[in-house]
Amino acid sequence: MVSVEQVREGLKQVIDPELGIDIVSLGLVYDIQLREGGKVYVRMTLTSPGCPAAPMIVGNSRLALEDLGFKDPEIDIEVVFDPPWSPEKASEEVRLLFEQFR
Repeated sequence: MVSVEQVREGLKQVIDPELGIDIVSLGLVYDIQLREGGKVYVRMTLTSPGCPAAPMIVGNSRLALEDLGFKDPEIDIEVVFDPPWSPEKASEEVRLLFEQFR
């Protein structure tokens, strides 16, 4: 059985194409739940509601979950914008990288 940490690691393979940073380190993944019946639920956000890369990011997230053995009906990805994403949600390493570009 796959663990939440393995799901998180799998989602690190999904790169935001505009920033070149994985969605977990960016803080875009808010919640991961393993549910009854071998289902996985991911609550995530995007850097902005109008993010042009949204279909790619969500699609690549689905592919990453499939690589872990989940099938399409077992995958539930919810994209939310409340709370909105901000750089403070990113990992310390990413925040330090952002500081270099201020």
